[in-house]
Amino acid sequence: MKAVSSISRIASLMADPKRSAMLWALIDGTPRPTAELAMMTGLTCSSACAHLSLLSTAGLLRPESRGRKRYFRLATPEVGAAVEALANLVVDPEQSRRGTFPLQIPLAMRRARLCTDHLGGEIAAELYQRLVDAGWLERHGEQLLVTPLGRVELESIGVFIDALAPQHSRGGVVCHCSEWSDQGPHLGGVLGRALFKLFVQSGWVREQEGGRALQTTPLGIQQISRIARVDNLQVG
Repeated sequence: MKAVSSISRIASLMADPKRSAMLWALIDGTPRPTAELAMMTGLTCSSACAHLSLLSTAGLLRPESRGRKRYFRLATPEVGAAVEALANLVVDPEQSRRGTFPLQIPLAMRRARLCTDHLGGEIAAELYQRLVDAGWLERHGEQLLVTPLGRVELESIGVFIDALAPQHSRGGVVCHCSEWSDQGPHLGGVLGRALFKLFVQSGWVREQEGGRALQTTPLGIQQISRIARVDNLQVG
């Protein structure tokens, strides 16, 4: 019953559109001051403070003092995951058929973001599509497999499929992941994790403390965009 009580309490807090808007405004991990959150949700500062206090007391937000101002961020990654899961649900059948989603992805997370333990966002969706178009990945029924060509090409950039295979029990060597459906699928599984690790170690992608938004360097954008580009393969 403790879990039921916790779900009920959190659901009642998030049922208020202003409070859910505040949580969504903080989804990218950027701490924001009370005045900014008030402006974003159309509240007075005093009303915003009351809502923020409730969310903080419930353990959903973490306040930070910076001089005379108070900033707020999501308390834990799990809070962000819960908010995103709710945002990703489509309860309107007509909306589901149209494939439209009313919530806009925060700009800071649109291009590149951390999706659990792999790269998400537009860059990741574009990479996934190139891997399929270039014949590195291939669908077999419900499975997504690395082709012989894909093995050779991935090895050329330092990702060895045979070395990843023992980790398949953690979610498959390769799978597609859909987060916020207007982005399209991107690469998950241990291959997704391995590529993300490669990008970070190469300095192409940089993680930001306390947030899921990722910074991509100019070199990183260039190098990631070169992976599985058909024109590159034809020339080389």
